Amino acid sequence: MLDVVKNIKNYNVKEAVELLKQYRVEKKRNFVETVDIVFNLGIDSKQAEQSVRGSVALPAGSGKKVRVIVFTSDIEQQKESLAAGAALVGMEDLIEKIDKGFLDFDYCIATPDVMRTLSKVARKLGPRGLMPNTKNGNVTKDVVKALKEVLKGKINFKNDKYGIVHMGVGKVDFEVDQLVTNVNAVINAIKELKPESTKGKYMKSIFISTTMGPSVVIGTDKI
Repeated sequence: MLDVVKNIKNYNVKEAVELLKQYRVEKKRNFVETVDIVFNLGIDSKQAEQSVRGSVALPAGSGKKVRVIVFTSDIEQQKESLAAGAALVGMEDLIEKIDKGFLDFDYCIATPDVMRTLSKVARKLGPRGLMPNTKNGNVTKDVVKALKEVLKGKINFKNDKYGIVHMGVGKVDFEVDQLVTNVNAVINAIKELKPESTKGKYMKSIFISTTMGPSVVIGTDKI
């Protein structure tokens, strides 16, 4: 099976997912592996206008328990956010906690009016991809709606300096159709963000893999 997975054939999304799941059956793990997708994009990452950054809602969810914190000074929004599943809510007290080193969370949401104050910890949040950003939809007046979307499986992504975009699209114990739906949602999101100034082939290659498994090539001509 390993040789089949490693060959240079380009698969469509469903074939690639089926191969990963078959490999998982043959190679038992003592934990449930994440399914990752990697895009090699034909962009010049040094050019700001060619940055590929955004968010996508995974229809079948991510399979990951996400700790979300919400920054808002509105007391009612704080109560509603906690009721909806936020790990922590607050403003100055939460910022002070982060400034002292607290980073035990996966996602931040903030109302527009608190962004200036939140900039105090931008150096803590930014390098970890946690700083709220309007492009990701996590700077919003409706923090409760944004929170519910994240808890259902919304994820952020951004290319690195090599033009690579990497993200998890679910767990290997998902049904084939669930993973296919998630992968297609991510592919479509990346497609829609193609910078106008790019030249040549935009999606150079796409791979999916499990945490400890080999990669499977998804043919860019089959998406």
